[in-house]
Amino acid sequence: MDDEPRRAFFVQKHAARRLHFDFRLELGGALASWAVPRGPSLDPDDKRLAVKVDDHALEYGPFEGTIAGGYGAGAVMLWDRGWWRPEGGAAAEASLAVGRLRFELFGERMRGGWMLLRMRTKDKGDNWLLHKLDDAEARVPDDLTIRYPTSVASGRTMAEIAAAGAPPT
Repeated sequence: MDDEPRRAFFVQKHAARRLHFDFRLELGGALASWAVPRGPSLDPDDKRLAVKVDDHALEYGPFEGTIAGGYGAGAVMLWDRGWWRPEGGAAAEASLAVGRLRFELFGERMRGGWMLLRMRTKDKGDNWLLHKLDDAEARVPDDLTIRYPTSVASGRTMAEIAAAGAPPT
């Protein structure tokens, strides 16, 4: 297991049209991405909606700054980062295809076992549930999104990121 490649994960707090957290897993040369409106929870009984969105380029993972005008405009904070691995060495792509991915996170804020589970819905959305598995890293109650209001990269708050404006190009 020590020789398996480390795949990056990122969580960005994004103040776009609505505040949400973008959960991203490195997979197949890109970042598979889900918008999590309420952010992650360490409570195994608290399953959070995670809406599948377009994959992003790997280079976007560590982004922090302000997106100007148009789709996705607003402040973006790098809220967590680290690496992940699928549970039991499972093929992550195959697990996602069937709608059930169990994985372990090794992040600055999110650690231990997690699961993404596709919901069966009648609408056309690609809705999933993100939830913490019951392990040594689980906490009840514990709201990570309140406990950690600053960036893992810069230590800034969302207000400070927004005030700084877009990063130089």
